[in-house]
Amino acid sequence: MKREKTITRVTLWGAVGNTLLTALKFLAGILGHSTAMVADAIHSLSDLISDIVVICMIRISSKAVDKSHSYGHGKFETLATVIIAILLLLAGGELIISASRKIYQVLQGQALPKPQSIALWAALLSIVVKEALYQWTNRVGTRVNSPAMISNAWHHRTDALTSIASTIGIGGAMLLGGQWTILDPLVGIVISIFIIFIAIKMIAPSIHELTEGSLPDNMVEQITSRILAVEGIHNVHSLKTRRNGPSIILSAHIVVSPTMTVAQAHQITVLAEQSLRQTFGNETQISLHVEPNEDAL
Repeated sequence: MKREKTITRVTLWGAVGNTLLTALKFLAGILGHSTAMVADAIHSLSDLISDIVVICMIRISSKAVDKSHSYGHGKFETLATVIIAILLLLAGGELIISASRKIYQVLQGQALPKPQSIALWAALLSIVVKEALYQWTNRVGTRVNSPAMISNAWHHRTDALTSIASTIGIGGAMLLGGQWTILDPLVGIVISIFIIFIAIKMIAPSIHELTEGSLPDNMVEQITSRILAVEGIHNVHSLKTRRNGPSIILSAHIVVSPTMTVAQAHQITVLAEQSLRQTFGNETQISLHVEPNEDAL
């Protein structure tokens, strides 16, 4: 519950910032005759949508285990990461198309309108606010182990990068004028490619989780070593692992002495589960099946 409140609080403040910036950028883009700033406003609007997605999905993923979801609702948070990544891909693609059209206009001899200073000030303010939101959201997301929140933090940063492109383009157009207005769309394309790269980097592990992909080899080795460190466990096999949002799920067969009583074998599984939860968190879901060591018979 505390984790949900923390994520919701930070994301809500981000939504407030995105709402104000979206309105400011649209106003500055229209009054300042800046198509770059209008495009920047559209990107901020996509940030606001991603904030809403995170808040909705975190509420669902934080629900306790129930009849319809016996392993919990953790994958809804992963689904939020996928949705945010798709929004980033769409935003990056839209910016590339918009910038390409501007470049084509300039190459055809058309001069893009010279922007006004209000657009430049809006872009500078956006850089400061969005980078601050990125730092805060990423730090808290890392602390509470929320992939969706970290993804949303990168959405803040891509907006800051878009505003940097807008600043360069608007500033260059204001100072140099004429054909130098092409600076805006050229830098915009570079930033858009970076946005798409970040989106792909975020979506790959999320798709891996949603398709029941196993944990990385180093985590599997760590799980195996923690189980084998428990006195009385001779071997471990049939280990299966997967991620469920911020937590993990694992099952394994452990081999013990055939002379053990049921109570003794149960106590060993309890010790193994405690060791695993100390390493991977109390939310870790563990299923251990006890088998006798046939070689000892």
